Amino acid sequence: MREHIDELLARIRQLENEIEDEYRQRRDEFAARRAQLADQFIAQQRHYKTGLVRFLLDARPLVALTAPLIYLGWIPFLLLDLFITVYQAVCFPLYGIPKVRRADYLVFDREDLPYLNLIEKFNCFYCSYGNGIAAYFREVAARTEQYWCPIKHARRIKAAHDHYPKFFDHGDAEAYRQGLERLRKQYPGDDAPPAR
Repeated sequence: MREHIDELLARIRQLENEIEDEYRQRRDEFAARRAQLADQFIAQQRHYKTGLVRFLLDARPLVALTAPLIYLGWIPFLLLDLFITVYQAVCFPLYGIPKVRRADYLVFDREDLPYLNLIEKFNCFYCSYGNGIAAYFREVAARTEQYWCPIKHARRIKAAHDHYPKFFDHGDAEAYRQGLERLRKQYPGDDAPPAR
């Protein structure tokens, strides 16, 4: 009886080894195929790339003339970025407001796209920075508003920030006075219900 069990266990080990070998072989084949497909994908994407000279020659004259004005936006973007970062670093700890992670709003992941030329990559960087700073600023401003004045407007506003639904109704003095301190402690990540 014991011999038979030992034989079965040996066969099981042998089958396990065969399965492991087969798995390893398939995994290696998959990795090779994935690398091959990645190269094909990049080559296909490069096919759609417009060369720098062609891009500049195809540009409409008014687009070329207004480009310097657009790129002047770097100045206010950089100044706003600096202000927001200093503002929340100084003020938020004093009020107990959790800081906004700048990195959550500034995402630069388009530079690896093989179908973009140098100018298009720069434009993508510029737009990512400008929109990222705008979103970063909006979140800092929203948290500031939630702390200092979490009251809804009497009129409907377009594109309210994510904190706005928790604010107190316009004219509801009782709810404002009773819930202000509680709301000042509810920031993203909290599961607390809206103010009222």
